[in-house]
Amino acid sequence: MKRSLFGRLWPNATAVVLFIGFVFPVYWMFNTALKPTGDILSEDPVWFPTDITFEHFKTATDVDHFWTYVTNSLTVTVLAVVFSLVIALAGSFALARMRFKGRRGFIIGFMLAQMAPWEVMIIAMYMIVRDASMLNSLVPLTLFYMMMILPFTILTLRGFVAAVPKELEESAMVDGCTRAQAFRRIILPLLAPGLMATSLFGFITAWNEFALVLVLNKDAEAQTLPLWLSSFQSQFGNDWGATMAASSLFAIPILVLFVYLQRKAVSGLTAGAVKG
Repeated sequence: MKRSLFGRLWPNATAVVLFIGFVFPVYWMFNTALKPTGDILSEDPVWFPTDITFEHFKTATDVDHFWTYVTNSLTVTVLAVVFSLVIALAGSFALARMRFKGRRGFIIGFMLAQMAPWEVMIIAMYMIVRDASMLNSLVPLTLFYMMMILPFTILTLRGFVAAVPKELEESAMVDGCTRAQAFRRIILPLLAPGLMATSLFGFITAWNEFALVLVLNKDAEAQTLPLWLSSFQSQFGNDWGATMAASSLFAIPILVLFVYLQRKAVSGLTAGAVKG
């Protein structure tokens, strides 16, 4: 009985410890953003702020070009996710339904592309954009973000397409649907969890990217929110209150999106990982 009790307790205790380990940095970020500067710099940590202030949020949003950064980040992130989903739907359907020479090598190539660090290509990316006279533009940024998230999107959706029985598609075509109509009416609705999962992953990847926009876009009018986060550090020190306030504002869209999509995203990632 003791052994059975221990077997039930240790997984729960481990889960609680991991939960605290992951949640505490997020709590401390919001906690610091709401504390007065004196409490932030105090030697004794203030675990629960009593004098809540929103001055740090005002400092963070009063930075020049703040709304330009917001608009640019939303633009490149949403477009990269949408473009990758459109391409991945066709690619994943071909990999899951069709048998052609080199298919296995094609899939392995996508896996290798996903594992390889894209930072090794940043010099080549810069040279391509420079030679095309497209520095300080959102267009190459959107295309590069799309290419960064495309391999994962295709591989995940491939597993989901493979999980849909072919008979459903064939029955729709027997009833008079074309292949495109069968895909749109039968398969696409069943791919909703997979689309949710890949959209969330792609959004997080593009939203958080820092190095590429730093290299390609020197003009403030073409920069995104990750560079805004670094604007509170100077040679005279760090404005920790404004930094944590900016980090909180930066994290809110991802937190809201994750909470909204979490159930379907988890089921999508699980199904896409084991099917096909």
